[in-house]
Amino acid sequence: MIRLGIIEDDEHIRTALLNFFKEQQGFSCLLAAGSVEDFMSQWTDNTYLDVVLSDIGLPGESGIKGISRIKKRAPKCQVIMLTVYDDAKRVFQALCNGASGYLLKQTPLQKIKESVISLCDGGAPMSPGIARLVVESFNPRVTPDPKEKLTPREEQVVSAIEEGLTNKEVALRLDIAVETVKYHIKNIYQKLEVNSRHALISRKFK
Repeated sequence: MIRLGIIEDDEHIRTALLNFFKEQQGFSCLLAAGSVEDFMSQWTDNTYLDVVLSDIGLPGESGIKGISRIKKRAPKCQVIMLTVYDDAKRVFQALCNGASGYLLKQTPLQKIKESVISLCDGGAPMSPGIARLVVESFNPRVTPDPKEKLTPREEQVVSAIEEGLTNKEVALRLDIAVETVKYHIKNIYQKLEVNSRHALISRKFK
């Protein structure tokens, strides 16, 4: 039996969750309230909860701050945030404060049930968009090397300049006109955001 608690200030949503879980075999919804304060005041010493579904935007104390109060009262009780917020700041505040899962309110009731079961089985349920946000935070996108913007010919010109060749020497090496070398250098400066040969060469050693 999974003993469940709910903190949700929207009466319609709270009632829908209550009615749904009351009908689910293996679940017992023991406590529901519209705020963290009311939830904690109604939580008696002989009420043991396995999981609490909690909103974040609540009257009074936020659901994120409420996590620590729940964990202090019952260290083994796990908390799943059930909220409309999908921004990185709130997601990581909740997880850092001890939340074990993070679901968006558009999650179907059956999926919420499956998430609670998954949590009790050792999982960490998250809505797909939230999971992607968490994964991306640990795998930040690598900033592409500006040099990748250069054409093969421009890369040849850069290599020649880095060797210290003059425009005329570059032209001779690549068998192109000096004016063509100057044209390539102008484009290279724009792409690499430099304005001189010295800056171009110096960036190689940064």
